Amino acid sequence: MKRKAEKAAAFLRERAPFAPKVGVLTGTGLGESAAGLDVAAAFDYAAIPHFPLPTVATHDGRLLLGTLGGCPLVLLQGRFHLYEGWSPAEVAFPVRVLQELGLRRLVITNAAGGLNPAFEAGDIMLIRDHINLTGENPLVGPNEERWGDRFPDMSGAYDRRLMAGAERAAAAAGIRLRSGVYAGLKGPSLETPAEIRFLRIIGADAVGFSTVPEVIAAVHGGMAVLGLAVITNVHDLDRPEPASVEAIIATARQAAPRLGTVLSGTLEMLDGLERG
Repeated sequence: MKRKAEKAAAFLRERAPFAPKVGVLTGTGLGESAAGLDVAAAFDYAAIPHFPLPTVATHDGRLLLGTLGGCPLVLLQGRFHLYEGWSPAEVAFPVRVLQELGLRRLVITNAAGGLNPAFEAGDIMLIRDHINLTGENPLVGPNEERWGDRFPDMSGAYDRRLMAGAERAAAAAGIRLRSGVYAGLKGPSLETPAEIRFLRIIGADAVGFSTVPEVIAAVHGGMAVLGLAVITNVHDLDRPEPASVEAIIATARQAAPRLGTVLSGTLEMLDGLERG
């Protein structure tokens, strides 16, 4: 896997007009969350050596190089999920490519179901921690010592400085930013009422089918991570309603501009966060 990541990174490095500082991985319906990105180069995943191809319709499968909030970055439009049949290592492959490019910061966005009754559809949740309920881990198997330690510490998986920057950026833009714990499931079947009740009991505020494998790989690789989840629907156990995938995608797309504002504002503050 490392050789494949090295080849993919070499392909991008040879064609990149600048050295990016941050990686941004977007989720369902959120590929346009960085609409203000000044694009310098774009590549279909199919053109990048060894890159998987997403099978979910709402994931474009494009890698963009550009600047947002004055920060040079790599934006990945589309990710891979365990439920598509990819292995955990394949799901985390884009993170490994970013690591080989020398990036030290990663922003991960996703669309998630709300479990906290105080949340509303369209809210943005700052991910403060996660619960891995996928039954999978991208670090299983021989450890690549050059990528990271065999047993990475996950007590601070989400970077405090980046979280503080996101909170300040949201406040400056007048955007309400929730915060909470994200539960990662394997999917693709949506949660039963009993599962929702269980997730609430163990402390989850939102639930989805992504993010956790990528964050584990990023922490293993020594990257600082910021996680932002768009709450597309809120589960009400007193009045349960079937979840429509179309409605979930529509809500994510409606929230994408506000997510982009938070993202851009956070990146603008990045130099100050580094000095602080």
